[in-house]
Formats: sequence, C-alpha cells, structure tokens
Amino acid sequence: MHALREAVRSGRLLPGTRLPPYRSLAVDLGIARNTVADAYAELVEEGWLSARQGSGTRVARRAVPSEPKLARRPQRPTRRRTVHDLLPSSPDAAAFPRAAWLTSTRRAVAAAPNSAFGVGDPRGRPELREALAEYLARARGVRTEPDRIVICAGFAHGLRLVGSLREGRVGVESYGLDFHRDVLDEPEPRTVPLTVDSHGARIEELPGTGARTVLLTPAHQFPTGGPLHPERRAAVVDWARASGGLIVEDDYDGEFRYDRQPVGAVQGLDPDRVVYLGSASKSLSPALRLGWMVLPGWMVDDVLAAKGSREMWSGVVDQLTLADFIACGAYDRHLRRMRQSYRRRRDLLASTLAERAPHIRVSGIAAGLHAVLELPENTEEEAMRAAKRQGLALDGLRAYRHPDSTMPPRDGLVIGYGTPPDHAFAAALDALCLALPDSVQEDRPGPPPVRGR
Repeated sequence: MHALREAVRSGRLLPGTRLPPYRSLAVDLGIARNTVADAYAELVEEGWLSARQGSGTRVARRAVPSEPKLARRPQRPTRRRTVHDLLPSSPDAAAFPRAAWLTSTRRAVAAAPNSAFGVGDPRGRPELREALAEYLARARGVRTEPDRIVICAGFAHGLRLVGSLREGRVGVESYGLDFHRDVLDEPEPRTVPLTVDSHGARIEELPGTGARTVLLTPAHQFPTGGPLHPERRAAVVDWARASGGLIVEDDYDGEFRYDRQPVGAVQGLDPDRVVYLGSASKSLSPALRLGWMVLPGWMVDDVLAAKGSREMWSGVVDQLTLADFIACGAYDRHLRRMRQSYRRRRDLLASTLAERAPHIRVSGIAAGLHAVLELPENTEEEAMRAAKRQGLALDGLRAYRHPDSTMPPRDGLVIGYGTPPDHAFAAALDALCLALPDSVQEDRPGPPPVRGR
C-alpha cells in the first residue's frame, strides 16, 4: 500500500493506469492473494484507486500526482569532503601494533584464571593494576600501589567519577577541552577559569576562586603547550594541603617528549592530594576504552561505590592483554617507535611552515601530538573557512577558551599531526599552507615570531 501510494503521488503511476489483477500480483510478489485484494480495496476506499466490474483496478482519475519538483525528497546541504584529518590529539590508527597485541591477547587469555571470566571487579583486573603500578612509577614518577589504582573506560569516565564526589567549584585552565568542562559542570555550571601563560596555569589565582578541586594538564598544557613551571607545581600542592583541596592531573600525552627530558607527574609530590588520570587513548588507541585512576587512599572506596559493584565499562580481555603488553616490554617498544615517528612529523611540520609560512608563530611542539599555529588578530575564522575549502579537518584555538575567561581571545589553529598516515602527511601540510593567512597584519603589535616555542 505504501509503495502504491508513493508511485501515484510521485507520478510514476499516472491517472487511469491499469494495475495488474490481484491474483497475478500476488504470484509475482509471492504473497497471499487476499493480502493484495485487501490492499487494493483499502486504496480504493482512500481514493487512490478505482475498481469497476469488467474494467479492473486503475489509478483514480482524481488522484492527480504532485509536481515532480515537489515530490523529490529535500536535499541535505552539500558537505565538503574531509581529505586530511588534522584534528588534535588522535594517534596514528594505522600504527596500532596489531601483531604484538594479538600475541599478548593469546598469552594473557591462556594464562588467565577461570575467575577472570566471571563477574568483573570494578577495581579492574589485578594483573593490569600491578603492571600499571610498576610502569607508572618507572616512566612517570607516580607513587602508588595496585590497590589504589582503579581501571576506567577512558579519561572522561574517570573524570566523571571523581567529579561526582567533589562538591563546590572546580578550577580549570582557561584553555582546555570543552567536553571536560561539560563533565564537571553537570548538573550545573561550577568550573572557574585560571589564566594560562607560557608557564602554565596561574596557580596564585586559585585561592580567590573558592574552588576545592582543580583540573590541570601539568606535563603539557592542552592545547597551548608547555609544562607547568616547577614553582607552580609546588604551589598547587601547597594549596591542596592548606585548603584540603584536590588536584586532578590529566597526563594525556605524558609519554611523548621530543626536545627535553620527560616531566614527572605532579602526583609524585603528594599522592594523598592528587588524582592521577591516564589512558591508552593517545599511546595506543581510543578504541580500547581503557584508562586508569591513581587515587589517594582515602578516595578509593568512594570511587568504587560511585562506579558500581560490577565492572560494566572495560572488557576483561583488553585489560588482560594490556597487562601482558606492558609486562613483556611491548608497550615500551611501541612508545619508542611512535616517539620517533611523531617527532619526524613534528619536524616536517615545523620545517614546512618555516619555509612556506615564516610569519606564522608555532608553539607547543616540544611534546605531544599537536601544535598551535598563532595567527594574526581576527584571521582565525577566515583560516578555518579556507581550511574547509582545502578539505582539512582541524580546530580553531578560540573553541578551547573557557567562556568565562578574562583572557583576551587568541587567534590560532590547533593542528594534530598524529592522525594522517605517513604517505598523506606531506599533502596535508601542502593543503594547510594554502589555508593560512598570507602575512602578518602590518599594524599588529607584538614581538617578531619565534620558532618552536
């Protein structure tokens, strides 16, 4: 019935057109004759068809079809196809260590006790918590025990759990991910921005905010780049001790350092006042949905109560696999290989811009998977439009600014160099250079550009 109505409405069946006898149509469609007869009868009653003895069933004369242009489905707005993905903080999906991961999966599943395949423990598998305690102590300077580690389904899941237990305002960096702020602002707004400069967040502003919790990216401020200054690292720990506050440390890309020694975790300064959050999203893949919380001892029971009595988020097989992957050294080997790969890309980005766009200031490239291209004032919007025309997916810097920040908005592009495959990266840079403003505005104040800051 629906198909016949649509055929008449669109004009494919014109008024007066004779339809096949219901017996013949039933045979053609492989359905019961009564089904076709009932459909014909209903459409006759509705006025779409007419039936006369000896004349068969025809499209009714009054069933005038709509104009073809009105019968067409509305067209969706045409979207320009994304050719190059330069969105920040995503790893190279093609570099996922499939063979080594599969080897670890087979070994881990074969060695796992039968109890591993029962009801999941919300703390996470002990094998993974033990492997993480050793790795984080060695690689990131984290001080903890396996019983103070809780596995979660990525950073946002861990942040939501911790945020649900903290009352009052939460200090955040003026530039950061909006969805992290959204998590903390549920069910009502409570984040307050801290000014960010070349030394990271201005910790001296914390006491005046009334915040009892602060979220920081101290190893590599996201997205502007640069580590939190040593004096400010000490100052935020002093603030937490004096006020009973809590520091939430987002160590989103702590493994990727290129031009300097790794900056250890703030958690090592005071494990009782810092929640350390990490994940496999940048080092391996966001598809794994594996993260970890290193908690002060006094928070563990509350976090487990908030998470629930059963593990409903992270699969046991992936946890067991990651534990083996770390323990056998495959994780370290993968990170060394990816550091070399990302550094080559970072260097190519910097050299290409130095040659073809020397007027563009580049910052935040000593670590991580992204760089910030600082643009002349009031040019970000046009650069974003030009990037879209070139088939580029990337972010503007203004999108990361907290809406309540007192910092003046900055024009810039946040460029991720982890995602494009190696063979397409040079073409992505060519397209990027075509999207950039031609030159610095003559009346723009400020010092001359400094490379690689």
